[in-house]
Amino acid sequence: MTPVAVTGLGVIAPHGNDPENLFSAIMRAESAIRPVFPELAKPACAATVAFDETRWFTKLQLAGVDRVSQIAVAAADLAMRDAGAGSGADLERMGVYAGCGMGGAGALETAYRGGGRVPPLTIPAFMPNAPASHVAMRLGIKGPVLTYSMACASSSVAIAEAAQAVDRGDVDVALAGGSEALIVPGVVMAWQAMQTLANFSPGAAATAVRPFAADRSGFALGEGAAFLVLERAEHARARGARIYAAIAGCGISCDATHLTKPDAQGQARALKTALRQAGLQARDVGYCNAHGTATRIGDVVERNALAEVWGADLDRIRVSSTKALHGHLLGSAGALEALITVLALHRRELPPNAHCQVVEPDCSLNLILEAGAKAPDLHAA
Repeated sequence: MTPVAVTGLGVIAPHGNDPENLFSAIMRAESAIRPVFPELAKPACAATVAFDETRWFTKLQLAGVDRVSQIAVAAADLAMRDAGAGSGADLERMGVYAGCGMGGAGALETAYRGGGRVPPLTIPAFMPNAPASHVAMRLGIKGPVLTYSMACASSSVAIAEAAQAVDRGDVDVALAGGSEALIVPGVVMAWQAMQTLANFSPGAAATAVRPFAADRSGFALGEGAAFLVLERAEHARARGARIYAAIAGCGISCDATHLTKPDAQGQARALKTALRQAGLQARDVGYCNAHGTATRIGDVVERNALAEVWGADLDRIRVSSTKALHGHLLGSAGALEALITVLALHRRELPPNAHCQVVEPDCSLNLILEAGAKAPDLHAA
């Protein structure tokens, strides 16, 4: 795979809508996780977005547009502005590749709790492909507009597919990322029923998520959207674009074993494919932004996958899960964490694995336990 340049970043996230400010907050280990829905029988916490939709939509335009699509449009627009890729671009040679796991949760919540009256635009509002469609309509993009819905991998796969499409020459510019907006009571209660959300004491919601820690108890939901602008390096240089980093390889695999229990072998296959495409050895990679959901099973499986691929070089890769600070964005998790990883490379700084006081022995990794870590020699993540 020929490296594909990342030339634009756009985000609407719990830490704000400026990528550099977001990254600085992450580097300071500032948590955006707060208590939500005090009316619920069981305490809940999540990371929510402060979003002013009137910056991008009129009241008339908002009809039938769920929050998940609103934040997607905003993040995509910010990414395109950051890249300067819209002026004079061939819109038929541009594509949208978007991940979304659960679609318009707010629209469904309103329909279910509406007292008998269901809004007439509920269906187009909650469809998982609505965010990609609204992005395309807002920006006038007429190339491929594709939605990927593979739970937590959704926007990671979208970015991988977009990079490969650029590499093949299917499009000149790809807008790749994802969005998720599911902080509504019904969805939170459903996740509570799965017993995967973090427990916390009163006043301790901010530190509830502790990836790889011995006392971890699960994740907190988050909402947000993030998009990357991807293009061939020569295309970017020809128009004088800033290049944050380059996507050099990607890997996609299926565990084919269980809907919710991950498998180390499946993860290792994806990692090995990404390294092979990039022409890198495991020891060449200095940082891993881990999925790290802080679940009892998931963190151990991920550690074992890394151990299989890195082998004797496992201590050479620094690892952190930023979900401790911004929550688990599900279908948008890969996009936000890709944006953070791009900035880690761009700034040569390593985000911390926050709130981990005692590392679980079965999760032994070279975790970044300190805030503000520098990595002047970092060149691959």
